[in-house]
Amino acid sequence: MKTAMSTTALALILACAAGSALAETSGKRIALSNNYAGNSWRQAMLQSWDKVTKAAVSDHSVAAADSFTTADKEVPTQAAQLQNLILQGYDAIVIDAASPEALNGAVKAACDAGITVVSFDGTVSEPCAYRVGIDYVGMGRKQVDYLAQRLPGGGNLLEIRGLAGTSIDDLIHQGIADGVKAHPNFKVVGSVTGNWDEATAQKAVATVLPSMPDIVGVVDQGGDGYGAAQAFNGAGKKEPIIIMGNRQDELAWWKQQRDANGYATSSASIAPGGVTLAFWVAQQILDGKKVPHDIVFPALEVNQDQLDAALKAAPVGGVYNTEYSQADAVKAVAASGTK
Repeated sequence: MKTAMSTTALALILACAAGSALAETSGKRIALSNNYAGNSWRQAMLQSWDKVTKAAVSDHSVAAADSFTTADKEVPTQAAQLQNLILQGYDAIVIDAASPEALNGAVKAACDAGITVVSFDGTVSEPCAYRVGIDYVGMGRKQVDYLAQRLPGGGNLLEIRGLAGTSIDDLIHQGIADGVKAHPNFKVVGSVTGNWDEATAQKAVATVLPSMPDIVGVVDQGGDGYGAAQAFNGAGKKEPIIIMGNRQDELAWWKQQRDANGYATSSASIAPGGVTLAFWVAQQILDGKKVPHDIVFPALEVNQDQLDAALKAAPVGGVYNTEYSQADAVKAVAASGTK
């Protein structure tokens, strides 16, 4: 004789069949510690976090996913923020760190308190923390590889660096240096700090241009391509090949130049929405999954053929972006191994 199955029992069976983490992480709380929100990339990152985590809270994947951004870029401020999150009893902290080394004490304190720490974008070197990011060294090296394909004769390069002291700035710079070593017909003849911000980059480039020789290419870190183009234009100089970083204003300028004179370049960046991958990695760890401490996922790239579609998808004043699902995190974990 058949008996009716209770709604609760059926829900549990369906949850197990779907691999749901509801039973394990529905009561868990995850926080985002962000050290900086002063450009369109960071704003897009916060928007992606809000969009994906609200849905995760709504479907009971986690109990809370709050975000906290410091009032400045200083390490002591973010360290104090981390201490506060420890006291608030979060189960996991996703951190975009102001420094790869200087926050290690606060990160270790969180780990010692039983809190899972997943660093994203600005990663940390503390061994207890997990790291989610792209191959920044490879991204820097690919810029010079691309220029070598376009300009076999080489030439002078201008480098625009990012936010000083961050792991991202150091790693992309290392990749660019590696690329120049592999293609010795290129030479970096000048370097400025752009802080991943168009206005800052424009001012910095405009300051050094009058004293520089002819530049054939600009290698950078994202958020500075349009500013560099404006600086060259303001100085009455022809724009060289400027590598872009997926900002909407960069892509719009690139399209304008392409349509007018066939201008060609490439663009790449870590997706701001990668923070949602870090969120799901934290959730997977809280769910008891085995996760490697270093997870690498691909950069979001735009080539000449993809420009129109990428520009259409990028909000005005924003960034070409994508978000990630729990399934994406499971795949990224599997692709990165379990060491």
